[in-house]
Amino acid sequence: MRVIKDVTPQMATELKRLRVCAYARVSSGKDAMLHSLSAQVSYYQKFIASHIDWQFCGIYADEAFTGTKEVRPQFQKMLEECRNGNIDLVVTKSISRFARNTITLLQTVRELKAMGVDVFFEEQNIHTLSADGELMLSILASYAQEESLSASENQKWRIRKSFEAGKITAAFPKLFGYRVVKGKITIDEETAPIVRKIFSQFANGASLAEIAHWLTDNGVPCIVKGEWSSKKVKLILSNEKYSGNALLQKTFRNNHLEKRKIVNRGHLPQYFVEDTHPAIVDMVTYQIVKERLQEASDYFTPTTPQSDSPFSKMMFCGYCGEYVKRAKNNARTVWNCHRYLEEGKAGCEGAKQIRNDMLEELCCEVFGWESLDEEFIRKNVVKIKVFAHKLTFEMADGASIEKEWKNKSRSASWTPEMRERARQRAIIQHGG
Repeated sequence: MRVIKDVTPQMATELKRLRVCAYARVSSGKDAMLHSLSAQVSYYQKFIASHIDWQFCGIYADEAFTGTKEVRPQFQKMLEECRNGNIDLVVTKSISRFARNTITLLQTVRELKAMGVDVFFEEQNIHTLSADGELMLSILASYAQEESLSASENQKWRIRKSFEAGKITAAFPKLFGYRVVKGKITIDEETAPIVRKIFSQFANGASLAEIAHWLTDNGVPCIVKGEWSSKKVKLILSNEKYSGNALLQKTFRNNHLEKRKIVNRGHLPQYFVEDTHPAIVDMVTYQIVKERLQEASDYFTPTTPQSDSPFSKMMFCGYCGEYVKRAKNNARTVWNCHRYLEEGKAGCEGAKQIRNDMLEELCCEVFGWESLDEEFIRKNVVKIKVFAHKLTFEMADGASIEKEWKNKSRSASWTPEMRERARQRAIIQHGG
């Protein structure tokens, strides 16, 4: 009998290759396995290439960012590639390299798992798509987080002990007028005369704004980014370190995860240490400046808390989008763009100050009231945008209402009491 065989050529099975990337992070020089970021990059290039069924899709590496913080640009870029469907597997050294925050770790892993993206932790030999992967991750991540907490608490203990002992170098920042070399604080003879001039001008009646203009006109480099402003001048004048003394533990971090700086208002002990370093300003001048700053603070601070106003947290500048801040000016409550107050016209050119009484009058005109209905504003007005001659009310129901406005002339609105206070202030400022 004839033998008949099926000799149809068989198609070769195409090897499905996983699209693989690696994530590396180095925050210190104590990495026992890989001594540098470049070493990690080189290692993962070879590691991925050694797997025939893997397709190399890049290496994402962050440097000098702690695992408890979310500000990791390369990490975020990697996640975006995963969301776009361009990666099947992420390889990383360990859980602690990926994240030390248990919640963030599990949220990220679960998001990737929902997209079918596996994460392989070499050190723990865990694949997140495996059956027991998430259970092991939650247990091990808790240990990593506790390790981070322990390191943070040890660092806090060391710093606070140094504060108790009156050691200032741990808390001495980069300060205009000073230099710190190998733990020794010395006066910078180039910038110290400028500091003395700032204190002298303010002690003799100059305003913060006048000093800021003087610094700008004379080309003095600003202590921080941007231009000189009243606030930046005040930072210098209110710093006790220029008198040769130091107040320790002014601020602290809320926890080891968020690491948000909090002003110490009695949360923790503070220590005032005298004669810790050379003084740039004599104590007499420093005390005069301190008293003037306190007088100005008392005069310009509203008598009622910001939260008492129905307009709190709903006023915004129509030009730069910054929130509009409530303050006191010439014994009158006013609202002004926060960025303008901080940076002047360089920060916001279109900002326009509006008096609180004018704001209340405009609300009454818009809504047809005889007197201000604070409860209505809190419940129904979402946002008020302040333009030079126009207010825009954005309502909770989606409606938008515009109202033109114009401040009354100062001379027409001043009371005899306000005129007398202005006269007395002018006498003090000019030494008359």
